[in-house]
Amino acid sequence: MRELLILLFAFIFAGQVFAYDLVLPRDKKMTVGTNYALFVGKAKNTEIITINDEKIHTASNGAFAHSVKLKEGENRIVVKSNFNTQVYRFYKTKPVQAVQHTFTAFEPKNYIVKKDNTPLRSTPVDYGMNRISHLFKDTVLIIDGAQGDFYRVKLSKNKSAWIMKSAVAEFDCDTYKPEFVTMNTESFKNASVHTIEFTGKLPYTTDENDKEIIFKVYNPFVSDNSVYTVNIKKPEKYSYKTELCGGKYSIKLNYLPQDLTVLIDAGHGGSEKGAVGCLGDKEKDINLKIASELKDILSQSGVKVVMTRECDGNVSLEDRVKIARENCANIFVSIHLNSIPDIKMDIHKNRGTSIYYYNPNSKELANIMQDSVTSALGTRKDGVRTASFAVLRPTDYVGVLVETAYMTNPLDSVMYKSENFARNAAQGIADGIMKFASK
Repeated sequence: MRELLILLFAFIFAGQVFAYDLVLPRDKKMTVGTNYALFVGKAKNTEIITINDEKIHTASNGAFAHSVKLKEGENRIVVKSNFNTQVYRFYKTKPVQAVQHTFTAFEPKNYIVKKDNTPLRSTPVDYGMNRISHLFKDTVLIIDGAQGDFYRVKLSKNKSAWIMKSAVAEFDCDTYKPEFVTMNTESFKNASVHTIEFTGKLPYTTDENDKEIIFKVYNPFVSDNSVYTVNIKKPEKYSYKTELCGGKYSIKLNYLPQDLTVLIDAGHGGSEKGAVGCLGDKEKDINLKIASELKDILSQSGVKVVMTRECDGNVSLEDRVKIARENCANIFVSIHLNSIPDIKMDIHKNRGTSIYYYNPNSKELANIMQDSVTSALGTRKDGVRTASFAVLRPTDYVGVLVETAYMTNPLDSVMYKSENFARNAAQGIADGIMKFASK
């Protein structure tokens, strides 16, 4: 009986003195292709954590994060505290050498675009800020070469572009030769509509400078120099939409109205958890809390609000954009929390609030939002950047993505776990929207 009681007390005592809890990595043995192994977790206040004998900073709530640079082959990483020691083994594979595709020219052939919203790119790369337009279904192209997964598109004598091979099909028509029909501009109180019409569907590009949107339609079927340009003067705050009916392009430029409709997008949701924080928090849950608070603040100010989700459910990126368009949203705000990529973790650098935008019409809101959110939260300014995120690419609205703080930063975790974080973040976002709209 005495021995049984001793064992029972030992078990209870052991249960009370737990060691650190790691959120990442999830397994003790892993094969990876990354340059760093990221360790994220929480510890008791009395614990001293070391990783490969390097002492780790622990925040006031026990959160910690640290990265270890990996060499090729096996890496043995020892995580130790005054309560426990665990060994992790990472096997880093050799990096796959990128295949250097050579360009192959061939006799020009006609191809047709398979579906709407097909990217036309300035380089043969399937990512980044290289989109120069989004072509419509049944647009006919002249293609004169290939490189890797891309075809080269002939636009004019001095300009080419690139399109994915899988996005087009051969178009067996040697007599395709659209002709110019007409060009027109109509001005309204809060909008202008610019049209240019041909007898067939042709490729186009859009570009912007400080004063104008430059819309160009190319007709290489007629000649190497057949380029039609529409110069559209921009107001300070605007959005625009490009449509194609038959061979008639319509570019509708809208001024930002006083009666705003704001689309609030709580990032991730459902099976998409997003980033996971040091204490095990899921990004999707915090995003939704901020979004709900923002909805209340804006609604009380008389702003019409549309939400992409109001519960923990799956919403595709395409549906998020569709909801914005169906509700004629003027401003699109996507709410997130950040995590570090495959780089060395720096708790003093990889923290704070960052804002992303894609189109020039959203740059001013992004800059204003950086100031308003960091002021409301007291976070570090982590920068305003461009990024080709699907929800930011449409020109139909002014769009920004707000990374309020870093899930994987111990110092930021103290902030986003605080009682008023969601409300303060929402207030900062709302302040940014209202300041932008009133300028």
